[in-house]
Amino acid sequence: MNVITNPTRPALQDELLRNVGRHVNKSFDWNAFPSNAGFPELARAQMRYIGAGGSPKVGDTSTLKPEHFTLSLIHKPVGNYAACHSHEIEESFLIIDGVLTVGWERDGEVVEVRLGPKDMILNARDVGHGFRNDGVEPVLMSISVDVGKPLPPVYLYHPKNTAPELARSFGAEPGRTLHFDRNSDHPLQQQMSRNVIRFTEQPTIWESAGFARKVYVGEGGIQNDTARKEMLGVPRGVGVKPYVRDVEDAFFVLEGSLTVGWVDEAGRTAEAELGPRDLLLTPAGRPHWFRNNGMTDAVVWSVIGEPGAEKVRFQAA
Repeated sequence: MNVITNPTRPALQDELLRNVGRHVNKSFDWNAFPSNAGFPELARAQMRYIGAGGSPKVGDTSTLKPEHFTLSLIHKPVGNYAACHSHEIEESFLIIDGVLTVGWERDGEVVEVRLGPKDMILNARDVGHGFRNDGVEPVLMSISVDVGKPLPPVYLYHPKNTAPELARSFGAEPGRTLHFDRNSDHPLQQQMSRNVIRFTEQPTIWESAGFARKVYVGEGGIQNDTARKEMLGVPRGVGVKPYVRDVEDAFFVLEGSLTVGWVDEAGRTAEAELGPRDLLLTPAGRPHWFRNNGMTDAVVWSVIGEPGAEKVRFQAA
């Protein structure tokens, strides 16, 4: 992560900083997806934090090495769309800014759902999906693919071999687009409804350590067998004692700031403060902790490289 080693700085601090992705040190790549070349209506930009995601740029040394998941930001201009495609693994879209229309296709029918800030969809394996910005402001979203190195996407309706109107509707002929309805008995509606999380509808779990969790993927949210994903709310002054996981986890700050720390075998500590759109990836087996020393409450997106219920019993610092 292009961190300059300081001989007077403890090795643990250098190691921690190498696992921090600073938003201000990154830039958006408008050429991340070669299949979009020549189609301005498909243009979107990617900012890579962990791995390459759906981009073939797996050799980017500015990103953190992926293991069980990737994480990147996508900027989608107003009016543009992404052609309908499928993956061999789950892929989540968490909306940060704007409103995104996501469509799932099956047998020429498409179900479309509109997602706002802090809403998420987990796109199912081998289900054709695309997305479109029908709003009045650019969309910024975080995308996580639930495997370290996903296979290239399989395009189902792309303007290079599909009529532009059909590609823009993700493969739906006129009259075959359905608006998202959780109460519908349509099979594709039912499948999508199990994979959409509305921030305002998801229960808030208050930990005894003093912070809050909303489970998006995992026990209490969307059932899955790959990674767990949660939204954390950390009030000012709240922190937890060091804890350890058997897998890696990532903190991506959405609002406020969060101080994060590591502990080594000798009990020495290192810490860094994350601001909005900064990320920390902590490897498996590393004791780590967090606290909010900032001026406001913090909202943090958390991705953990295993499914199931939370195993950590957090203790207030």
